[in-house]
Amino acid sequence: MDTKKTGELIRALRTELGLTQQQLACRLHVGDKAVSKWERGGGCPDVSLLPALAEVLGVGLESLMAGELDAKEQTGGNMKRTKFFVCPDCGNLVTATGEAVLSCCGRPLAALEPRKAEEAHQLVLEPVENELFVTSSHPMEKEHYLTFLALLRGDTLLLRRLYPEWELQARLPAVHGRLLWYCTRHGLFYQDI
Repeated sequence: MDTKKTGELIRALRTELGLTQQQLACRLHVGDKAVSKWERGGGCPDVSLLPALAEVLGVGLESLMAGELDAKEQTGGNMKRTKFFVCPDCGNLVTATGEAVLSCCGRPLAALEPRKAEEAHQLVLEPVENELFVTSSHPMEKEHYLTFLALLRGDTLLLRRLYPEWELQARLPAVHGRLLWYCTRHGLFYQDI
């Protein structure tokens, strides 16, 4: 690992995401001086931190270790970097592919942090012809339901709005990407397909 190249990449990606060194350090549970040291090429992140650092920066582990992005790995405007914001008052859904300061109903909105769905929360995906049929046993009640379903790829965002008391049934293209959904009680989940 070339510490100088990796440090430059960490700085470039952190800046692109609009994060300060302190914010990146907080997400990784390290001090901001450690992030500064990495970015200056004075040392490398501990090997145990590399997967989390790659995830926060939105790059592959191999690219992070090589200190350069793979030619196939797009960064700016990549739909995989879409952030979701949901108003807790009216349920308004807003998306952004970069840093944004948003508010709704007089309240500032924070970007939702997606969590990998455990088996109990995963959606059911069944291949049907050239598509995926998506269903779920999740409750769809007025106070507890899934509000949207999104499929993200590098160049595509497919978004389906969901409503209480409607069963979750959707047909999506059978492609590789990230499937995300938002539960009114438990937050944003994802599973890779």
